[in-house]
Amino acid sequence: MSDSDDDVPTLSAHTLAALQEFYNEARTAEAHSTTPSDQFAVGAVEEDWRMSQFWYSDETATKLAEEVVREAGEGGRIACVSAPSVYQKLKQGVVDGSDRVSSVVLEYDRRFAAYGDDFLFYDYNEPLSFAASVAPQSFDIVLADPPYLSEECLSKVAETIKYLSKGKVLLCTGAIMEDLAKNLLDAKMCDFLPKHNKNLSNEFRCFVNYPSRLLSC
Repeated sequence: MSDSDDDVPTLSAHTLAALQEFYNEARTAEAHSTTPSDQFAVGAVEEDWRMSQFWYSDETATKLAEEVVREAGEGGRIACVSAPSVYQKLKQGVVDGSDRVSSVVLEYDRRFAAYGDDFLFYDYNEPLSFAASVAPQSFDIVLADPPYLSEECLSKVAETIKYLSKGKVLLCTGAIMEDLAKNLLDAKMCDFLPKHNKNLSNEFRCFVNYPSRLLSC
């Protein structure tokens, strides 16, 4: 067999154009194949341990989403502070009543800007740094999961919570923060035990400042 370039098959300009069109259509179809539930799947954005990100298990995300929907009420507004797993679960359309509330996610990680106007950039070091459009006491319930187990972090996040919430607070943090949660937010530890996709070394608990089903699960 000859190694000459004359023996290498070539495609006509028409065939090349048709092939390129096929590839373009295939890429377009793939881009549109992502359903809303895929977009909002817990874990659609990968955890980044450098930002102390640990996503809830699907069961826990569902339980917390059900809780905030119930407490927000018809037409209620929900703020998820450093708790994207719960925001994602609310947007999946699988929690009863989630279509009758609105929710936003406050996050330092700008990858969540993919959620458009629902994303509010949040740095706990600047707890009251919000756009003018974010009015005080404008959310029926605030669910917050401070990224670090420290008095400084929880104290600053508590400032955020008090600014945003009309009153109801659902705090998710380490059990060692119990006294501080009580002092800052008048929040009591719940019987409900939240779980993460990856086991954490610290005992993790939920705290609320209102009568909740989570208190005695």
